[in-house]
Amino acid sequence: MSLSILNQQKKHKIDVRRIRRNLHKLLRKLDCQDNEICILFVDDEHIHDINKIYLKRDHPTNVISFAMTEGSFGNVHPEILGDIVVSVETAARDAKASGLDMMDEVEFLVIHGLLHLLGYNHESNHPHEAEEMGKQERELFFFLRHYDLD
Repeated sequence: MSLSILNQQKKHKIDVRRIRRNLHKLLRKLDCQDNEICILFVDDEHIHDINKIYLKRDHPTNVISFAMTEGSFGNVHPEILGDIVVSVETAARDAKASGLDMMDEVEFLVIHGLLHLLGYNHESNHPHEAEEMGKQERELFFFLRHYDLD
């Protein structure tokens, strides 16, 4: 398993060791321990630029995933799951608004991004897909943090 974690934002402290340790746990649980993932922590300005360039959405967001197993060449290196980009600035605001610890919110976003890399989709026209993804998010978050988000 290869994990690359890069923190390109300076506004909030990120516990990279915790992210790495818990991502290893998640990948083992999901039977993806032999896969490669890159996580990039950025601020709102940076994720806004990524969102605008790649998804044609002109606003910041909390997390974006780029699955390497999709598309015409998705089978070239199936061991590379892809990239997850998290706006720590948005995560901090969302955590404060919902009364969550900021690192718990960041880990939730990593779980969300990881599920996208594994093919889960909450934005499709099929409501059952969003329900299944939400169920997986809650189960994986409980697995890591031992409390429910509900």
